[in-house]
Amino acid sequence: MASFLRRNGLSIALLSMFLASQIGLSLVGFVHYNDEQKNHDQPTVTLIEYLSSGSYLEVTMENWESEFLQMFAYVLLTVFLYQQGSAESKDPDKSEPVDRDPRLSMHKPDAPWPVRRGGVILKVYENSLSLALFALFLIAFVLHGVGGAQEYNLEQLAHGDETVTTVQYFGSSQFWYESLQNWQSEFLSIAIMVLLSVHLRQRGSPESKPVDSPHSETGA
Repeated sequence: MASFLRRNGLSIALLSMFLASQIGLSLVGFVHYNDEQKNHDQPTVTLIEYLSSGSYLEVTMENWESEFLQMFAYVLLTVFLYQQGSAESKDPDKSEPVDRDPRLSMHKPDAPWPVRRGGVILKVYENSLSLALFALFLIAFVLHGVGGAQEYNLEQLAHGDETVTTVQYFGSSQFWYESLQNWQSEFLSIAIMVLLSVHLRQRGSPESKPVDSPHSETGA
């Protein structure tokens, strides 16, 4: 067990922090939602009803959407764009192991099965990380719209106004306001990470260059 925890500590810690935060969001959101319902003389809901509501789906998915978009864009952009001196960038003047053609390793017995299989399967596999992140972004993007439309329509009905379809909600200023306010912060945070890693260090972290590396050195 100790060996398992040591080898998987990073993912376990991050997933534990996610679960704690998500539980906290659910409980605090539940209380806040019912407070809003009382303020507008609307009936309160149970926790289960809140967790299945458009309000909870919207607030969760609009954040997941921006995170997956950020990671997808970052993974894809670092394939062909560079930042001199950053630990987050490849060196534009050197050949990197990640650029190695996997077809040269097709006959290695320890190569992953898609590499040994080749063809279309290998083509998908060599882009599978960005494809998976983009798929997760699309799922969260759609669910954000679905949950947002449900919540928006409840507010419209409470005020005696017309409701909209989910497709119409995707074209609304409210949907894009919710999305873009998260997107801009995600792109800013990763840009700051790229730039700060040029001059700043964190000893022991693979996200940083060695402490004694010159500022001009690119990559870890």
